[in-house]
Amino acid sequence: MDYTFYTPQDEVTEQQKREVADFLFEHLDQFGDEYDAIMRCINFALDDKKKFGGFILVAKEKGSVAGAVIINKTGMAGYIPENILVYIAVHKDFRGKGLGKDLMLKTFDKAEGSIKLHVEPENPARFLYEKLGFTSKYLEMRLNR
Repeated sequence: MDYTFYTPQDEVTEQQKREVADFLFEHLDQFGDEYDAIMRCINFALDDKKKFGGFILVAKEKGSVAGAVIINKTGMAGYIPENILVYIAVHKDFRGKGLGKDLMLKTFDKAEGSIKLHVEPENPARFLYEKLGFTSKYLEMRLNR
């Protein structure tokens, strides 16, 4: 498995961004978002001039994306974790083989500061997150407008 980090300091092409977005859009399954939301997240992660930046981690097997993670920095150190893991997905052919855990551990090594994430209660990935040390401190509430 080959792993690549994309950061705001890298020259990331539109084709590379679309490759990540296409993968996430397909493999997040019922836990995903609209394509344009994924692209906004990618652009946020790669922009540390107007936004806080972050990074993208892509795992490839024989040139094809097998897994991806997007971290956005929050800019709120001290009162909210410095990073939010917005998206993580593993291709169905690689699920249950440790790739999700590898992606998470590489993300932990790269991220500076604490990491938060949102996970739906019925998402099976929740159990991996708990094994890796994530805890549920708050109940999230939203006012959607």
